[in-house]
Amino acid sequence: MAPEAPRGVVEHFQENMPDSFQLLNTVVFEYNWRKFVGIGFVEINRRDDLFKVVCLNPMGVKLFELAGNRDRIVPVYSIAAFSKYGDIASAVGADIRRIYFDLIPAADARVMRRKYSISFRQASGDGTLEYLFAGEHGDLVEKNYYDGSGLAWRVSYYEYREQNGKRLPQGIVLLNYQYGYRLIVRQKEFHS
Repeated sequence: MAPEAPRGVVEHFQENMPDSFQLLNTVVFEYNWRKFVGIGFVEINRRDDLFKVVCLNPMGVKLFELAGNRDRIVPVYSIAAFSKYGDIASAVGADIRRIYFDLIPAADARVMRRKYSISFRQASGDGTLEYLFAGEHGDLVEKNYYDGSGLAWRVSYYEYREQNGKRLPQGIVLLNYQYGYRLIVRQKEFHS
């Protein structure tokens, strides 16, 4: 990591993030020794805290569609088979927020500088949210949420690449320890 001041790393990262974009992704959802593969279209508007998600199976059949903002999630469509798994819209919406929103630590977050990374920790809800920045460009490589029982979820960001003058991870892995599932996202197309 460059010897830049911690807040400078965060500011540089924020300047290089797109405010709004559309992604075409492949998605792998692993739960209870089962694996589900899909194609996802994600539209993100960070400035207004809005998102839209559509997921298709590999044959092109729409599995679900939802939209949301910081306060609510609106399920637009879901195949009937998903209803037996509970409120899929809320679960997917929460994961979209974890992955694509709140990527910058608060100004009063505690800073810990290590040899190869900078960590920021702050109170969040009933727990603690940790941001880990690393690498030559000072990219966000992990977001971790700890509750009273330990690590509840982790989002890891991989293989950042410059696209249209902005930097985006090409791979994202979300591990939800609380509910025991893993979500693997690989970017295929980007439009800003």
